Amino acid sequence: MEPTMSALRPASDRAPLPLRSLGSGRVITYLYLLALLTKPLGAQSANPAATLRGRILDAVSGAPLVGATVAATTTGASVQTDSAGRYRIDGLKVGIHRFLVSAAGYNRGSVSLAFAPREVMERDLELDPVGRTLSAEDSAKAQILPTVPVTAPMSAGRRFDDFERRRTTGRGQYLTRTQLEEGQFGTLQDAMRPLRGVRYSCAGSTCLVQMARAPLGCSPDYVVDERVDNMFGPLVPVRDIQAIEVYTGASDVPGEFAGTNAGCGVIVIWTTNGRASKRT
Repeated sequence: MEPTMSALRPASDRAPLPLRSLGSGRVITYLYLLALLTKPLGAQSANPAATLRGRILDAVSGAPLVGATVAATTTGASVQTDSAGRYRIDGLKVGIHRFLVSAAGYNRGSVSLAFAPREVMERDLELDPVGRTLSAEDSAKAQILPTVPVTAPMSAGRRFDDFERRRTTGRGQYLTRTQLEEGQFGTLQDAMRPLRGVRYSCAGSTCLVQMARAPLGCSPDYVVDERVDNMFGPLVPVRDIQAIEVYTGASDVPGEFAGTNAGCGVIVIWTTNGRASKRT
């Protein structure tokens, strides 16, 4: 579900300096002197980066969400909201960026926004709670349907049957929730650092996971709750992860994940609120 957004409140632009009418030669001299007097040293190379800031709110109650994660998929930057539900991401290049928002107990959301140079954009984003219930007004309007027999929901243990089955083969590397808690890892990338055959390609503050046996520039596939999701996969908060499977090369990748990109490796992530497997 796409989160709703408040109206954009762009920062005001600085008004241009008025100039008197001068001769062509004097105009050039005047502008040159004016630039020297009014512009600080290095202003010509001022950082044109933009900023996104705002709050993450509960879509039902409007309450601020503390500790929600806002991640820019285009830069890899990720921040968490403070005690007032506020967030801020700086250093955004001019153009379109996609942001993923997540919080424990809430459905994930995403939004794409376009930024101008040095723009400070303010957006309040709302997330729907998992299993959101209808309001009294909506319930009154709801149509009552005949009762039909249903089966009980699949237990968490049944959901992880495939994880346990693959772990017994020993072909990959596996991390459980207990191991993640004991390691006190801050990010998914931190959790995978101790694993063999995993390396990192870093540019500035952004690091991408790559497999040691994979060709240069070949990124692994991310499978989140049995669905390939290379956009959100690298940004899943550790607190939302129940288990991780890491396969570093084509010879390790199980048949259900094999494909044209298998040689780059596969990272399988099981989240707390993931869907149950469909079994017959």
